[in-house]
Amino acid sequence: MSDTTPAPCAPEDVRRIACIGAGVIGGGWVAHFLARGYDVTAWDPAADAEEKLRRLVAAAWPALEQIGLADGASQDRLTVAPTLAEAVADAQFVQESAPEKLELKRSLLAELDAATPPGVVIASSTSGYPMTDMQTDAATPSRLVVGHPFNPPYLIPLVEVVGGERTGADAVAWSSRFYDVAGKSVITMDRELPGFIANRLQEALWREALHMVANGEASVEDIDASITEGPGLRWAFMGPCLTFALAGGEGGMAHMLDHFGPSLKSPWTRLEAPELDRKLRDAMVDGCEEAAGDRTYADLVAERDQGVIDVLRATGRLGGTAR
Repeated sequence: MSDTTPAPCAPEDVRRIACIGAGVIGGGWVAHFLARGYDVTAWDPAADAEEKLRRLVAAAWPALEQIGLADGASQDRLTVAPTLAEAVADAQFVQESAPEKLELKRSLLAELDAATPPGVVIASSTSGYPMTDMQTDAATPSRLVVGHPFNPPYLIPLVEVVGGERTGADAVAWSSRFYDVAGKSVITMDRELPGFIANRLQEALWREALHMVANGEASVEDIDASITEGPGLRWAFMGPCLTFALAGGEGGMAHMLDHFGPSLKSPWTRLEAPELDRKLRDAMVDGCEEAAGDRTYADLVAERDQGVIDVLRATGRLGGTAR
């Protein structure tokens, strides 16, 4: 990545955001930013875009009220501009959420780069394309980053941030800080990866589910229940790595890999397992120890157990109240 893309203001000082594309994802971003107290200008080429956007925001607002609105948050702070140029004319940050078509992304990002004030960071909501492939036509690609959300963006905290080969390192850092200030949970990736992180993980599960249905091995209902009534309860608050580390007992990830490692070669999935060599083993062990921090095995077990209880209670599946 290149080194310099000066932003016109600090992430904490952003007040006006432009959202380009007002479909499900773009509209979700609009709702999120409005709920955080920003002024939002949106643009979408569809003739009925404004009507649909305002309907989407209104439908999302009750949920946003439940989780808490920022001071000054209001649906009235939304403006729908008649042109792209007018939408970004005074923007301090731009979130692009056009359809997933590479040539469209390339031309749109180039157009946004030409119309947006100098130095303002432009982020794409792409769910799969590397920024390197999308920034090819832009005059100043150093300010273009990926800010990949999850649907709906106004409820799911995660956003994955990564630059392309011609993105400025400072633009990536600025974007990550801005999303953090704007109430998102940020993963800043240090390299491009097709599909990013979360999509690759959920796609692996989805692909295996399709295989099981196609082969008559499990029903759709069975597959969904296997997650909602099983590992999904733990994944809501403790990811797969720490979850598996606890499967190793007090020995943690090291014991889990040493004991269960050979089963990686069992034909449980259609995905080929990586070779569990010393480098991968140590990376997993060290990563879990770092993630656990000062928490002991007992602390993690208590956190996991309480988390499962909280999720079951929140979803109405606790099955009675303890006395």
